[in-house]
Amino acid sequence: VMRRMIEEKYTPHAIESKWQKYWEDNKAFKTDIDAGKPKSYVLEMFPYPSGNLHMGHVRNYSIGDVVARFRSMNGFNVLHPMGWDSFGMPAENAAIKHGIHPAKWTMENIANMTRQQKELGLSYDWDREVATCKEDYYKWTQWFFELFYKRGLAVKKKSAVNWCGECNTVLANEQVIDGRCWRCDHEVVKKDLEQWFFKITDYAEELLDDLKLLNGWPERVKTMQKNWIGRSEGLEFSFDVPCIDAKLPVYTTRPDTSFGVTFVVLAAEHPMVEQLCRDNPKADEIRAFCARVRNQSDIERTSSESEKEGIFTGKYAVNPFNGRQVEIWVTNYVLYDYGTGAVMGVPTGDQRDWMFADKYGLDKIVVVTPKDQELKVEDMTAAYEEKEGVLVNSGKFSGMEMHAAIKAIMDYGEEQGFGSRHVNYRLRDWLISRQRYWGAPIPIIYCPDCGEVLVPEAELPVRLPEDVKFDAGSVSPLANSESFVNCTCPKCGKPARRETDTMDTFLCSSWYYLRYTDPKNDTAPFSKEAVDYWAPVDQYI
Repeated sequence: VMRRMIEEKYTPHAIESKWQKYWEDNKAFKTDIDAGKPKSYVLEMFPYPSGNLHMGHVRNYSIGDVVARFRSMNGFNVLHPMGWDSFGMPAENAAIKHGIHPAKWTMENIANMTRQQKELGLSYDWDREVATCKEDYYKWTQWFFELFYKRGLAVKKKSAVNWCGECNTVLANEQVIDGRCWRCDHEVVKKDLEQWFFKITDYAEELLDDLKLLNGWPERVKTMQKNWIGRSEGLEFSFDVPCIDAKLPVYTTRPDTSFGVTFVVLAAEHPMVEQLCRDNPKADEIRAFCARVRNQSDIERTSSESEKEGIFTGKYAVNPFNGRQVEIWVTNYVLYDYGTGAVMGVPTGDQRDWMFADKYGLDKIVVVTPKDQELKVEDMTAAYEEKEGVLVNSGKFSGMEMHAAIKAIMDYGEEQGFGSRHVNYRLRDWLISRQRYWGAPIPIIYCPDCGEVLVPEAELPVRLPEDVKFDAGSVSPLANSESFVNCTCPKCGKPARRETDTMDTFLCSSWYYLRYTDPKNDTAPFSKEAVDYWAPVDQYI
């Protein structure tokens, strides 16, 4: 197989020519070699132990082996390890289906795949082998959690999550395919749960700034990353809602269109929806609409191609800029966890709002027009979304160039006390809780007197218990294990209980490449010296 790969796609001549040029160009590297200090080269892979290699494994790993051997022959100090991303739902599903413990299923699969790889003659450094399901690995995954917790970066909060009722666990967005669980194909619904999160949003600005450091990355990839982080600057201001004596905050990057608001829309999850349902003859209809919308995926709800749906609450809000009463709607195209969970509707300035207004017969007011051109609603067939224009029908701001008006209107909102400048990010915190057994236990203890308490570092790892049952449709097996749940508080010594959620398997596989550099370390997850020498990864397979 390796010979065919080389002959058909990766000819020795092509490889040799490419790296010979690199060798000649890189004088510093050649100097290191001559001085007996070989430059490191790292190839890494981290498969899930599914049980058997398939031809995809053989193809990719044999190519990687060619690269590793070629690099070694040319004087590189090559790190070529193998390890196993071995926690997760497949092993637990196998336990339920076949009556075999996840640990036994996983280790048997690892043994078989190891045998197959060795028979292929792949040049792995088996002394560096790691597996996320082993205690000497997940001890440090728990240690990382505790480090994040101590620094205020691991928090528990209520959130609407993807829930699979068959697997009885939370799913990441990537694990929901066409509204169904990626493993069991059961319908996924939204459910409000107290969950653990990592506050990656605290690093949004740093992540954005550091994109400029990614030399050699394709511009399209950096653009995708930038859009994923999604930084925006705008105005947050509040509408009065007299019927419930409340204020409704909205966030907009287009404050220049604030005088053109003809409606406001709430996300189906917004807490104000329930307030608006009190003593409301449409309450049942509104709640049924919200229940249906909540089970749509975020991608489906925010796609420009999906149908925009809404329901009028029968209630009104007051625009603080001009005192106009506007209708309050609930819609499927607003997400509660982005911005404030409410959006002002300006049909003439936003195509999504235009489509919504068209569908439900809502008013349209022109507030931005091209310079030296008058726009009339009756002549328009779409929203005017150009980035140049002049304000009209906007009180004292009429006649101003739109970009100057944006600043002036934000100043006005702050001066009047109903608004403030705000920076928003599309990035979300990382939900790491999973309600299953086969994962790294979250090292938290709940004490009636002391509250949340970390398991002392000296007592890590918190081990997965053996006395568990894997019944289809049950709650997490950990929650049914009395020997696991019941414990004593490390602070006061009184009876307490353990957290029964485990960590998302993506967390275990987020740092393995660092462990490869120092896999036998039992005093730290890895040493700085080892990482400084080997990192970063040169070739990921």
